[in-house]
Amino acid sequence: MPRYRLTIEYDGEPFTGWQSQAGGTSIQDVLEKAVSIINGAPSMVYGAGRTDAGVHALGQVAHVDLVKSWDPFKLRNALNGNLRPHPVSVLEAEEVADDFHARFSANRRFYLYRILNRRSPPALDRGKVWWLPVDLDADAMHEAAQHLVGKHDFTTFRAAQCQAASPVKTLDRLDVARYGELIEIRADARSFLHNQVRSMAGSLRLVGEGKWRAQDLKRALDSADRSACGPVAPPEGLYLLKVGY
Repeated sequence: MPRYRLTIEYDGEPFTGWQSQAGGTSIQDVLEKAVSIINGAPSMVYGAGRTDAGVHALGQVAHVDLVKSWDPFKLRNALNGNLRPHPVSVLEAEEVADDFHARFSANRRFYLYRILNRRSPPALDRGKVWWLPVDLDADAMHEAAQHLVGKHDFTTFRAAQCQAASPVKTLDRLDVARYGELIEIRADARSFLHNQVRSMAGSLRLVGEGKWRAQDLKRALDSADRSACGPVAPPEGLYLLKVGY
């Protein structure tokens, strides 16, 4: 059975997250339904990252095994035709080796968190940013964020339900920058703990408001105590940008 790699964009707002689960519709559900229509048989779609409910993606990667070979251009178009009206789009499709795995072959994941920092609420970007009307110091946030870069025990920034074998991760990049009314937090690593990016973003908000200093963020990290984390940022500002292989 030929294997295909799919690069996918989606709006996470109407979904229960990437992974199939009882009580709602997931991105995986709608993709597998679209696959079954063109494939003539069910086939599981495996994703590189299990994004939570409300989290978006600009470059999620998945793989699927099909009954027959497809021209990648036609496969992409056929899947997109069967994904309507869901806000999910296959950007690219390509045939790959049988040993390619969207999750386990990945060696880097890139996330973006967007904060709209202005008095007026979003209209066009509603559900796509975290709206914070209190002035934030993005430079102070960036300075504090550098304490989290490197190899650490990230228990403080790990969700209670996280299934990772170890809380130790190596964070390669955590940058904060302001672009007018928009503040962007960019995080790169081989892998992340459940809710790690949103937990870090929520704690960085406290720095931006002047409630925490850079050393307070470091102390929270060093405590390896979930209760030391600031309020977790909401899912709507988070995007899986791309996956590296």
